[in-house]
Amino acid sequence: MSLPGPIDPPARLLMGPGPISAHPRVLQAMSAQLVGQYDPFMTDAMGEVQDLYRGVFATANAHTLLIDSTARGAIEAALVSLLEPGDRVLVPVMGRFGHLLVEIAGRCGAEVHTVDAPWGEVVPLEAIAAAMERARPKVLAMVHGDTSTTMRQPFEGLRELCDRFDCLLYADVTATLGGNPFPTDAWGVDAATAGLQKCLNGPSGSAPATFSPRAVEVIESRRSIEAGIREPGDPAVAHPIRSNYFDLAMIFDYWSPRRLNHHTEATTMLYGARECARLVLEEGLDAYQVRHDLHGRAMLAGVEGLGLTVYGDRAHRMANIVAVEIPEGVDGEAVRGSLLRDFGIEIGTSFGPLAGRVWRIGTMGWNARTDAVLATLAALEAVLRRQGVALPAGGGVEAAYDVYGAAA
Repeated sequence: MSLPGPIDPPARLLMGPGPISAHPRVLQAMSAQLVGQYDPFMTDAMGEVQDLYRGVFATANAHTLLIDSTARGAIEAALVSLLEPGDRVLVPVMGRFGHLLVEIAGRCGAEVHTVDAPWGEVVPLEAIAAAMERARPKVLAMVHGDTSTTMRQPFEGLRELCDRFDCLLYADVTATLGGNPFPTDAWGVDAATAGLQKCLNGPSGSAPATFSPRAVEVIESRRSIEAGIREPGDPAVAHPIRSNYFDLAMIFDYWSPRRLNHHTEATTMLYGARECARLVLEEGLDAYQVRHDLHGRAMLAGVEGLGLTVYGDRAHRMANIVAVEIPEGVDGEAVRGSLLRDFGIEIGTSFGPLAGRVWRIGTMGWNARTDAVLATLAALEAVLRRQGVALPAGGGVEAAYDVYGAAA
């Protein structure tokens, strides 16, 4: 077998639904040398990460930390730690990632109830209230922003509903955290999990998460310390959390002053996640969200300036991604292939009923920039022209320029 050469990825501008191009400062942070997991430098860095992500999540939650996994793993950690077999959970479904919550909750042994909205819409509050009345769930599990449809679910009023039914509120904010408003405490969210690869400038592989005292109480009630590290007085229950790796009670101990060993922290990912949060808070959370809104509006105006149709309910779209209906007669995958091959630009397709019907174009994190938006629009116009699509010459770039000019 011949030995492959050093890794040398081609230059790419990742303008899809995620992952995005990582910020150079994040990559630089991730090149730093390792230290031991209990080195004072490392435990100090863990504490800094907790403080930083309290700022990103807009929360005072003590239990704010990283889960060493992709964003999906953090969803599983939250649900498997909150839900016992037979517990009822309600999942409003408005796209592929609502179905993912249903899948994971079902594998936790929960009794899963759903309330659905057509793809491209959000679930109305009154429909959620009616479903909660029927299901009386222990957990209301929500996707804040579903990248499969680009819709952002309103959270206003959900805390009051959960209080009425004595219910915990979980949010998957993988696609929205940082780039869209998500005031965890003000909205009364009990558990929220995210990833770095969307609005936070980083790679997939580390998942910021935060848990309210209400959620922590439920998780701690299921605490069971594994043999080999158990000390006198530590609990060992007959029916512990059904995942060892994603057992948040033990992960909480690992991040606590006790530093009870659970796993070896992914040091390089922690360095990267730390820099991701520093970048957000250095710019200012409000300003960071305003920037995402600006470039998202410019991209939306640009695709419409090309005469293309935006998919879904515009009043509830995420700030950082737009879905574009593929024109009739156009080979959507051929367009994506030409953008990647000829311009080094990646945009996304979608899943399920939207597969082959829409492109998804992201403006998030490091790529929420004027040059990235204009380059993507110019390249898309060029590729579509070669496919025989009649377009207004320069219409996309000019429409985006109009948005930037109005904001100046």
